Amino acid sequence: MMQGLILAGGRGARLAADGVDTPKALVEVAGQPQIVHLVDTLVDMGCASVTCMVRDDVPGGWERAIAATDVPVTVLRCHTPSALHTLALGLSAARPGPVFCTLVDTVMAATDWRRVYRGVADGLATGALAVLAVTPFVDDERPVYVTRDAAGLALAFSDTPVTPALVTGGVYGFAFECALLAAAAALKLPRLRDFLRLLVQRGGPVATVEVPRIIDLDHKRDLDAAAAWLGAVESTAS
Repeated sequence: MMQGLILAGGRGARLAADGVDTPKALVEVAGQPQIVHLVDTLVDMGCASVTCMVRDDVPGGWERAIAATDVPVTVLRCHTPSALHTLALGLSAARPGPVFCTLVDTVMAATDWRRVYRGVADGLATGALAVLAVTPFVDDERPVYVTRDAAGLALAFSDTPVTPALVTGGVYGFAFECALLAAAAALKLPRLRDFLRLLVQRGGPVATVEVPRIIDLDHKRDLDAAAAWLGAVESTAS
């Protein structure tokens, strides 16, 4: 059974610089605090449990909104220097099994969440060490570009543009053995993207699932774009 993991250990400094006082985990997306929306999404897709790694200075109270979920939800407070460190703690805390992991600032359409979930489940079941959501929609200030082979396996990760343009989207599937790898990597590597490179260097395989668009909630304009986009998607679906 797939275990869910949400990484919300960041400070949200760029949102704060734009005048958004609400912590990134609690900004409203689709009518809910983002972390609540993600918990609901992971549960609806079929995760058997959800672990939320939340920065220790994020106010409480939102937990009441997830108290009645159909699966166990664990909220763990953390104060980590990077997403990689938060990932390492989260993978070690998650229940045994494959893990479907998302950063708290990731926004996708519901159909794309389901597509990525199926791709992660299929990829891990067929021997991938990790599976990444990727998109040609480049909207991040510090994107991680991905080079793939014809089978969709990641060959390299770059901080500089590649052709065709394709970037990671903050959603990952990890095989159970990645917990030890991430813990070891966090002792010597500074960033999550360096851990992804390590997985490829070890031979992976690292599979990918492509979706048309993923928004990262780094700035106020991203919140506005996400609200407009999801509103338009919902209107079309109805």
